[in-house]
Amino acid sequence: MANLLLNHGADERTYEVAQGILEDLGLDQIRLLTNNPDKIEQVERDSQIRVVERVPMMPKSWEAIEEGIDVTDFEVKEGAVENKIVKGKELDRYLKVKVERMRHLIPIPSAL
Repeated sequence: MANLLLNHGADERTYEVAQGILEDLGLDQIRLLTNNPDKIEQVERDSQIRVVERVPMMPKSWEAIEEGIDVTDFEVKEGAVENKIVKGKELDRYLKVKVERMRHLIPIPSAL
């Protein structure tokens, strides 16, 4: 929303450099670690590169919720911390916006 209020696109990242690197490596098929369908579309746009598999990135806290694990006891850590679950209301809201407004391809846990 901040970008839109500033008359910018919702996400102005481009992937031409990534396309160039992949093409220089002789790759025309890739597996892409992403939840963002726009990233897939942009990587494939105007190139010979095809995303043959999207590898989803599910937040560990959301995985735990889906598995029925009580996440209230999990330690809250900032950033990616090995063997810890990062959780929080702000993170949940941020990810829900990604799904609801930006078409990200991860299921929102029903408990949220």
